[in-house]
Amino acid sequence: MVPLLQRRLFCNKSFHQNHHQWPIKQVTKSNFDDSLSEIKQRISTSDFVAVFLQNTGSSSSPWQRVSAFDTPDTAYSKAKSAAERFQTLQFAVCPFTLQASKLTAYPYNFHLFPRDEHKLGMPSYSFTCQTSSLTSMAREGFDFNACIYDGISYLSRAQEYAAKFRIGIPMPVDHKTKSSSPTTTVADTVFVERIRTRVRHWKNVCTDISTTKLEDAFVRSLRTIVLGSEKYGSRPSITIDVCSERQVQLVLEMLEQSDNLVPLLVPAKSGGIQSVRAVLTSSQEDKNLLKMELQNLEVDQTKRVRGFREVIDLISASQKPVVSYNSLNDFTFIHSKFITPLPPTVDEFTNSLHLAFPVVLDVNHLVKNIVPVKKTTNISATMLYLKNRFIAPIDMEIPHEDVVNVGNNHGHNVVKICHLFGKLCSVLKITPSAIQSGNHHLASSALQGYENVFQLCPNIPQESTDEEDIRIWTNNTRKVSCQDVVFLWGFKKGTTAGMLKSLLQGSHEVFTEEFDLRLVDRSCAIVVFWQPGSSQTFLDVMNGKDFSGKLMEMVSEGVRASGYEAYKRVCSSGLWESELADSLDKALASSECNSESDSESKPSEIYWCSELMINLDDL
Repeated sequence: MVPLLQRRLFCNKSFHQNHHQWPIKQVTKSNFDDSLSEIKQRISTSDFVAVFLQNTGSSSSPWQRVSAFDTPDTAYSKAKSAAERFQTLQFAVCPFTLQASKLTAYPYNFHLFPRDEHKLGMPSYSFTCQTSSLTSMAREGFDFNACIYDGISYLSRAQEYAAKFRIGIPMPVDHKTKSSSPTTTVADTVFVERIRTRVRHWKNVCTDISTTKLEDAFVRSLRTIVLGSEKYGSRPSITIDVCSERQVQLVLEMLEQSDNLVPLLVPAKSGGIQSVRAVLTSSQEDKNLLKMELQNLEVDQTKRVRGFREVIDLISASQKPVVSYNSLNDFTFIHSKFITPLPPTVDEFTNSLHLAFPVVLDVNHLVKNIVPVKKTTNISATMLYLKNRFIAPIDMEIPHEDVVNVGNNHGHNVVKICHLFGKLCSVLKITPSAIQSGNHHLASSALQGYENVFQLCPNIPQESTDEEDIRIWTNNTRKVSCQDVVFLWGFKKGTTAGMLKSLLQGSHEVFTEEFDLRLVDRSCAIVVFWQPGSSQTFLDVMNGKDFSGKLMEMVSEGVRASGYEAYKRVCSSGLWESELADSLDKALASSECNSESDSESKPSEIYWCSELMINLDDL
């Protein structure tokens, strides 16, 4: 047990010196059941729930990361691709309360592994690993053997529904299964009477003890085969095959007329209902006992199928605000792994996510309101910046009492997120008290302006509704339309941004006007023209072959150019080559280049921040 004095942490020295000693509860398959009821109570009494995911990778190439020049659509395409390819191995959850400067947190770090425990081909046969991510996890002491053998498996909501049918476990009938019957047809009447006669004869045989006692074993066995009688535990039962949902409803209505029969639905592996099993009880007490047994069985089976998703469902059911450091990446993973496959568009994604998590607070969004972009490379750098410039102490307590592996480094980032959130609320003069409204827990009105923001650079005032403008940071914030952006590739390897900009400045009169240039990766650069129309002039020159001098030399060496639409096609079609230049070449060569969908594509805004761009000149 960690002494309470050691578990009380303050925002200055102890935050940076003692985070390896935070009592973070490590949860694996062996102690998952015990931890589940505990975290359920912690979530119910908390104001917020912080989450932090550690995945097997995020992007295969620098340009595939969500960047300052991405629109919401292209940013979502990148995050969606990463969530579908990579896997989550650690999921840290931290319910916490924040009252003035007092923060009380209960961090849990869940070790996950997508094990196919039910032999159903779910949740995953394979996933992608990025060597840098695995190396980072290994450096922190991550135990891959424990992850594989003792990691908690799970199924998403969509996979759980499919699994219950494939496993073929009989399910009790609920009110959703029953529905009002339409007008009864002659075929319905014949079917019901045939089944009624069969069930009545079977019940008579089961209840006529004097007859069955006089029969020898062979006759009893033969009678059982003829009647189709079976055993459900110690109780007799009979299986009624059905061919349609209509027949299921007719059988259920008929069985409801009997006081001592309990119906069960037997799902088919291909989907739907294969048969209805009727279980005979001896009395009303026995019938109630059977229903209770069935409910307990369903709960146990559901827990076994859901696995870690039980935690996700607890967070979702609580409707508490969820705090994250990178909400777009985190919640595309959460949606993909634990809810349903990701939808094709960012609007559908946000609508679907809102149903499960009504309020998402991105700490990164709060940070950018007071911290320069170049100072927010990670959580620790942001905390150091705040510490040096603001006096806002946060008294943080982690009152875990039964934590093992206290010195374990895993999951400490989720505590950092809680602490950073409290610090930012103090600096921004926000009182983040949770207000309960009906069945929803909403952040205070001071936090409502920061809710559900899934943008890379959200701190810029949203005065424009044009979705195809970009905001560019140099020394000051500037906005530019996507129509003024050009991608340039095909230049010599080893060319720096400075060298390329010098070549362009004397190559054509369009470059006599002000423009900005940054390398996206080693194969491609992005050029921003500050004079409206200059980008189209340049593209017309490149497409019309009406050039000379240095520009002709560059084109003869293989330099190519395209507008932002080509980049959007790359992201939307999933052309994830290691170099952006190869992806652009494939996009331009595809038959989709002149499709109607491109010509009718809606405008959108992107956020450009030169400080967030990867400066390959410095590598």
